[in-house]
Amino acid sequence: MNTAIANPLLDFSGLPRFAEFKPAHVSPAMDQLLAEARATIGRISADGVAATWDAFVGPLEDATERLSRAWGQVEHLHSVMDSPELRAAYNADLPKITQFWTELGQNQRLFDKYRALKDSAEFAALVPARKKLVDNALRDFRLGGAELPAEQKPRYAAIQDELASLSAKFSENVLDATNAYSVVLEDEKRLAGIPADAIQTAREAAGKDGKPGWKFTLQMPSYLPVMQYADDRALREMFYRANATRASEFGKPEWDNTPLIARILELRKEDAALLGYANFAEVSLVPKMARTPAQVLEFLHDLARRARPFAERDLAELREYARRELGLSTLEAWDMAYASEKLRAERYSFSDQEVKQYFPESQVVPGMFKLVETLYGIRIAESAAPVWHKDVRFFDIRNESGSLIGQFYMDLYARETKRGGAWMDGAITRRRKGAGIQTPVAYLNCNFSGPVGAKPALFTHDDVITLFHEFGHGLHHLLTKIEDLGVSGINGVEWDAVELPSQFMENFCWEWEVLEHMTKHVDSGAPLPRELFDKMLAAKNFQSGLGMLRQIEFSLFDMHLHYDFAPGSGRSAQDVLDAVRKEVAVVLPPAYNRFPNNFSHIFAGGYAAGYYSYKWAEVLSADAFSAFEEMRALRGVLDGLTGARFRDEVLAVGGSRPAAESFRAFRGRDPQVDALLRHNGMIPA
Repeated sequence: MNTAIANPLLDFSGLPRFAEFKPAHVSPAMDQLLAEARATIGRISADGVAATWDAFVGPLEDATERLSRAWGQVEHLHSVMDSPELRAAYNADLPKITQFWTELGQNQRLFDKYRALKDSAEFAALVPARKKLVDNALRDFRLGGAELPAEQKPRYAAIQDELASLSAKFSENVLDATNAYSVVLEDEKRLAGIPADAIQTAREAAGKDGKPGWKFTLQMPSYLPVMQYADDRALREMFYRANATRASEFGKPEWDNTPLIARILELRKEDAALLGYANFAEVSLVPKMARTPAQVLEFLHDLARRARPFAERDLAELREYARRELGLSTLEAWDMAYASEKLRAERYSFSDQEVKQYFPESQVVPGMFKLVETLYGIRIAESAAPVWHKDVRFFDIRNESGSLIGQFYMDLYARETKRGGAWMDGAITRRRKGAGIQTPVAYLNCNFSGPVGAKPALFTHDDVITLFHEFGHGLHHLLTKIEDLGVSGINGVEWDAVELPSQFMENFCWEWEVLEHMTKHVDSGAPLPRELFDKMLAAKNFQSGLGMLRQIEFSLFDMHLHYDFAPGSGRSAQDVLDAVRKEVAVVLPPAYNRFPNNFSHIFAGGYAAGYYSYKWAEVLSADAFSAFEEMRALRGVLDGLTGARFRDEVLAVGGSRPAAESFRAFRGRDPQVDALLRHNGMIPA
């Protein structure tokens, strides 16, 4: 690495220099990279520069990649190691970065050059990936306001700037509201039912604060054990309410996301109108597989119709069980997870806690690697790199001949400086640079419980599924064979298809061939008993109707919010959600529940009018996995031949062709919904 460059954000010779990063590096680096990118754009957009790939597309990719890589490090650290100093630096430079991309999207000279390239003889001779990249660029220029009249462009730019700031603030409010809440219990009786490892973690957390007792927070590894296991109903209600009202009018006014939501929706509506669309949902769907909001709504309502009878049955069973066995005459929102865990333990004779003992990180991670090594003919080994936190690990991926093809960071544990949830992001994207190929690098982030005392981190089976999901995204980014930045890895992949490789990976978490090699009891060292696995499999679709209907509820809320909701009409986002729930939900939460206020996916995470993608892509992923299931009797589901086809036709091609073509190339036909319904127990196997 070139440590001669004083500012680590300006060093693109290798991996990010996280160990040397300081918030003071951000502004000088961004100012320099923005100036360099603008100078390049000025040069290549001049009249005398030919409208050819080498004359303007290549240099433009070089200039914007440097900026994206540097800002990507800042965004990443803002998400995983937030601090007042870094937050201030991030928010100071965010408007500059937003302004640059808005200017680029409106650059008429570059737009004209892309159009000229599209109409030239050279375009016909380009490889398919480059043709797709040019077509995507033309589409993005139109969506970026390049065709707007000159007098409207400043307003469009101002909208993008404000939206970026509002999204960042939304996310920060959720993080701050989450971190602000904690309860220290001093009465040991109130811990009844909570698992020993969660109690030990809570004891250590209180000790760190110099307090006696047990400290519980809204971080998921602390919150979920309370909701699932605490016998103290008042404690569950207290935590439920705190979680359900985060970043709302029930907390600190400066953390209330309600006005931000209203303003975001107002600006998105105005954005769509400027671009000539009736609503923001239409704008959002332009680069997706689904064509119209009506098509998405029809898809969601069809799934809701199929899932509802199962959800009603799930709820009726749970209510009856809670009344009969737990003495709960009414099943409240804070009872759902608790009663469900009790019912599952009784019906299938196992609990999440029992299963968790067989999934130490030291066994799960190598087991996951062995799976993908078998499927895709690769080798994964731990390596060394500068990291942002002592818990972060780093790995190399090599092909069968030993050549390095990808690298990734793994940051698995929850902490106060890290936003919630789990996600994958690209650090470096594969592309050809001169005579060589740039190695792709990914970030894999989760929020699991870390090691407790001398014991390794233990994962629930749901944690394992989450890890596999994010690794699927990572493999999509890392196993690409495309050499052009804009369509390499996950770049250029339709948003409603980008979940295909991640959800596909989840299926292997239910295969004995996989689990028998990635389990080991933390105390006895024994592998997961086949009998316990069979119980897990029997319970796989426990409450799947409720689970599916909940995802459809969020998807419908998102789509209606951006399709037929009128901002400023006197109705709020909460009113829209309430209406959706009355239509499709079988469980209605308390009136104080403010789910929209922490729905970061659509207000701070790029899923606006796109949350349906999870269900849309699940149809693709379930059907793709059925190709492996068809091999079960012949060669087993860990079939390297089918794996090689999936790698070559889906993972390797990135965004270089439409996702529908990639699916057809792998499956030999269009996707069918049957596999999804079968996997959820809604049609017979």
